Amino acid sequence: MDRRAVRVGAVTVAAVLISTVLGSTGAWAAPVPMAGEVYVALGDSSAAGPGILPQLTLDPCWRSARNYPHVAASLLGVSVLRDVTCSGARTDHMTQSQSGVAPQFDALTPDTMLVTLSIGGNDTGLISLGESCVRLNPFERPCYYDNVVNGVDLVQQRIDAYAPKLAGALAGIKERAPQARIFVVGYGLYLRRNGCWPTQPVVPIDANYVQGKVDYLNQITAREAAAAGATYVDIRTPGAGHDTCASSSNRWLEGFIPGSVAAPLHPNANGMQAFGQIVAAAAR
Repeated sequence: MDRRAVRVGAVTVAAVLISTVLGSTGAWAAPVPMAGEVYVALGDSSAAGPGILPQLTLDPCWRSARNYPHVAASLLGVSVLRDVTCSGARTDHMTQSQSGVAPQFDALTPDTMLVTLSIGGNDTGLISLGESCVRLNPFERPCYYDNVVNGVDLVQQRIDAYAPKLAGALAGIKERAPQARIFVVGYGLYLRRNGCWPTQPVVPIDANYVQGKVDYLNQITAREAAAAGATYVDIRTPGAGHDTCASSSNRWLEGFIPGSVAAPLHPNANGMQAFGQIVAAAAR
């Protein structure tokens, strides 16, 4: 999940210790080589890894060498990784340029055998939702009441309207890479039940609402993936205990004020390591 105006000011924090990358994820089995496989990684900043050092590209994509596509590619032993993930990407940017960056689908070729896709947060405005729900004063009016009006859930409406765009993107992948196995990666657990104000400045009703909309987007994503013959990869369930309320050493996702070198409300290096392992396990 992200917006193009990612707050990458956190990148100015001093260098992160490489040992933290493996801190909470434990050991992993040796790679199973997939010689000759071409792996194309598509998606937004939840896959790109803005702020996680080292950065391979800067504005607009903010792509890290330690994002989950790189972790999964290493574990799987693929011969070629084409990582075209880009912060701020929407489904439109699969076939259209993004601030001068080539459409992501340009990386797909008939010899592509593996594709991952992380998308939808920008189409549905979920980062904007989270930011709008910050309450330094817990007695302020909850953002829930700005988004559920006369019984109509405006964010849920946006997610429902997004579903055909995802279906179109999946069809486009199949058309350009007919041999590929497609894995659609969901979004993680950002806020546990009732949140953890003031550690994360979101009051309980809003914490449940925001995470509920992330979960609803995941449901829609899983449904569309199944309809397209793709595999949905759940990173939310294994993220229990690793949400933004956890200690800095246990978090997979950073909160509004990052505790490590990563963009706010995005995966950190530990999270990317874990997500890469989960994706690799699904792809084996």
